[in-house]
Amino acid sequence: MTRSTTQIMTPQWIDDARFYHIYPLGLLGAPARNDFSADPVPRLEALHPWIEHIAGLNLNAVYLGPVFESTAHGYDTADYFRVDRRLGTWDTLRDVIAAMKARGMRVILDGVFNHVGRDFWAFRDVLAHGQASAYTGWFHNIDFSRTSPYGDPFGYEGWAGCMDLVKLNTSHPGVRGHLFDAVSTWIADFDIDGLRLDAADALDHDFLRALVAHCHTIKPDFWLMGEVVHGDYRQWANPAMLDATTNYELYKGLYSSHADRNYFEIAYSLNREFGPEGMYRNLRLYTFADNHDVNRVASDLDDPAHLYPLYLLQFTVPGVPSVYYGSEWGLTGTRTRSSDAALRPALTLDAATAAPHPALANAIRRFAALHRDLPALRHGDFRQVHVDHEQIAFERRAGDQSVIVATNAADHPVTLTLGRLPGSRLRDALNGGPAIPVHHGQATVTLNSAWGAVWVAE
Repeated sequence: MTRSTTQIMTPQWIDDARFYHIYPLGLLGAPARNDFSADPVPRLEALHPWIEHIAGLNLNAVYLGPVFESTAHGYDTADYFRVDRRLGTWDTLRDVIAAMKARGMRVILDGVFNHVGRDFWAFRDVLAHGQASAYTGWFHNIDFSRTSPYGDPFGYEGWAGCMDLVKLNTSHPGVRGHLFDAVSTWIADFDIDGLRLDAADALDHDFLRALVAHCHTIKPDFWLMGEVVHGDYRQWANPAMLDATTNYELYKGLYSSHADRNYFEIAYSLNREFGPEGMYRNLRLYTFADNHDVNRVASDLDDPAHLYPLYLLQFTVPGVPSVYYGSEWGLTGTRTRSSDAALRPALTLDAATAAPHPALANAIRRFAALHRDLPALRHGDFRQVHVDHEQIAFERRAGDQSVIVATNAADHPVTLTLGRLPGSRLRDALNGGPAIPVHHGQATVTLNSAWGAVWVAE
């Protein structure tokens, strides 16, 4: 696969991808800290029953959060070449990924390359040998003229001021060689299809370009998506670098436009990002309602009924949709200043029977099926048709297929007159029922409360 100099070329499979995001250390109830001495516990084996659940939601890709040996939460890596003993062994991980891929799923892993934990073997060598260590150059701003907050005889740079996360010097040849060897091994042994790059907005751009080239040399359709919260996503997602970034702007609009009963907010973001002059209209950004770092979306909504139009929007606007484990049942969870534990609970499939909103999973299954069956929802253009405080409608068009999506966040049905519509009638692919005639580009439609419609123009 080649990359255009004018338009980013993502792997073709990503157009059809619908992700399920798993944070294994949380979902599987691993101990909060690694003692680095216990025998491996194959907790990853418990993911096998989840595979059919994921497929039953009409999702066909899995993002597995950090799985390699770490001190605590997985983003403080101690060894890139060993599976975290709290999750199992190399073979345990290989088996579960193979089972996912046998079910037709793509699988991506977390690539945590901006920083490591204090238990990372090379950092421990610096702790043991000081300036005589061969690895002092592996870390950003090692300074033997001062001490660290931990009392180490040298200072160093931590990620975002967090000194548990030691920033790597990714321009160092030894660091690059070590990380690239790890990625090569993961691709060879697990046949993974991509990486979600943690803290991509803090990674050196030269490193990202080199990583992309390395990965595509091994696997041309490898997908690289970066965690970016703020800024112009094109700084990272462009023909020379990543395929995509996280779409935090849309994430914020999904919940706050419902919580504030103000669809003008998300309409502004959608037009800015994907409209006819949209800055990201050629990108397939990663679209999510929540994840392991932010409140469960059900906790950010005043009206739980808004979960339904929210997820309908997520699966019909431009982007690559993802569902975070447990949120398909409306689980709640709020982070605190000192802990993300509530966002990352242990969970079993039996929990669905006692979930706050067990019917939500079936709705998501239906929304995902529309994404699967309608090409315009996967890679079509975006055009706004209507917006009001509690209603929004837009067109997605790809080739000769035009799809009109509308959602209603009000607590009562509404009747709207939509204009500038294509075709002579609208067939509702979500709800069924008789087709709605279109006269001179206009149609009168009724939307149920806290729900929506997905019409195919005919």
